[in-house]
Amino acid sequence: MASTKQRQRAQQAKQAEKRAQRQAAKRARRQRLWVFVALFTVLALVAAFVIAALVSDNSGADDAGADADACPAGVEEARDTYELADPAVAEDRTWTVTLQTCAGTTEGDIVLELDGAAAPQAVASFVTLAQGGYFDNTGCHRLTTSGIFVLQCGDPTFSGSGDPGYFFGPVENAPEDDVYPAGTVAMARRGGDAESMGSQFFLVYEDSTIPSDAAGGYTVFGTITSGLDLVQAVADAGTADGASDGAPVNPVTIEGVETQ
Repeated sequence: MASTKQRQRAQQAKQAEKRAQRQAAKRARRQRLWVFVALFTVLALVAAFVIAALVSDNSGADDAGADADACPAGVEEARDTYELADPAVAEDRTWTVTLQTCAGTTEGDIVLELDGAAAPQAVASFVTLAQGGYFDNTGCHRLTTSGIFVLQCGDPTFSGSGDPGYFFGPVENAPEDDVYPAGTVAMARRGGDAESMGSQFFLVYEDSTIPSDAAGGYTVFGTITSGLDLVQAVADAGTADGASDGAPVNPVTIEGVETQ
């Protein structure tokens, strides 16, 4: 028969074996848990990478599409210096001029009818500049949306101070009542200076009363016969800074000009 001490040692050995088994089971559970956590982390990282890649690809596609749809911007560059054309170049006749324009994402033609009989100097100057490529890839740098309603174009420097190398005057064919109906095409000039016309002109998109100054009114040399809606759409979008006088939020580029 086993002694009391032998039974105690046997019992202790069994208890030690059970403790070892329990500890081994705990280690196994912890190992399985760490494997699961590691696997989950890897899968989460892979999923995040895939989502980021997809978002990046879609964003790039959207950007590319936007760039593809956007109109090319006008180019600010030096232009050749021109000499003022003789008024006889206007030929005392009506000219049809097509401004091939792009505004925001919309391309369209603005067709003008120029009156070479009523404003021979302005028409001769404009036609000569157009035929010489002066207006190609220039922008319309100024939009007014209160008081007077015009889109001003014809400055290759986009600053309001560009000129073709000459100025001319006096004012031709200005309205006696200072009213410029929608569709009027007139020469821009400096206030009070009738001899300051150059290449800049404005397109009236809504009936406007523009008061005469010491130099008189403004030379009206044509009318818009097609494409006024495009100018009005530019005006509806407003200016870039929200003011009533500034650069249009949808930049307008004159890509080319045809004359007949």
